Amino acid sequence: MPQMAPLLWFNLFTFFSITFMLFFIMNYFLAPYNKIKPTSKTQKTKKLNWKW
Repeated sequence: MPQMAPLLWFNLFTFFSITFMLFFIMNYFLAPYNKIKPTSKTQKTKKLNWKW
């Protein structure tokens, strides 16, 4: 029945959009973040003195 085709495409589109949004929401909240480790103040970086 060709009359049912728009309803089928609408259901597929809603299912796809819901799963797409769910995927991005889960990636946003569950993704392991790369945290920048701050260097401690007790650790001094050695600066090279190029002037003799």
